[in-house]
Amino acid sequence: MLMKRGFTLIELLVVIAVIATVIAFVVPNFLGARQRAGDAKKKSEMQQLKNALRLYYNDYNRYPADSGGPMYNIIKGCGINGTGNCTCSATIDFAAGGAGCDVVYMKKFPSDFGSSMYYYRGANTDDFCLKVPLDNLSDTEITKSQTKCATPCAGKYTAGNSDYLVCAD
Repeated sequence: MLMKRGFTLIELLVVIAVIATVIAFVVPNFLGARQRAGDAKKKSEMQQLKNALRLYYNDYNRYPADSGGPMYNIIKGCGINGTGNCTCSATIDFAAGGAGCDVVYMKKFPSDFGSSMYYYRGANTDDFCLKVPLDNLSDTEITKSQTKCATPCAGKYTAGNSDYLVCAD
């Protein structure tokens, strides 16, 4: 009697179905992990920018002026009143001083922010508000940040459901 070796059509279909099920569970989790990692990076970089702004405040007793719109890698901090752009170097993004870049607070802004990051100074110059959208809309820190920064950021922007805020403490 001759025995045939191989798989039946049913066995192949079962294996394909099992592999498809595993892929259906793994791919969304992988994409979600990438979103969460990207958002964690943005939040960390916002904290670094907050620290740079606080250093500026320690030196000048006020936060630098804002441009009233997207940051575009510029925070004004030069000149007598801190309302001018520092043009000392293309490699320094946030510095301050009388006529030039006497003190460098942040050499390079995060490149991910681009035109989606906003910086606003409060009316009394003792507050600021940073805003950047996150990709993971289910991040609970979005709501917490909007609650914490409601007063410094009031009237400066319209809150979106993905906007993560950082403000002066």
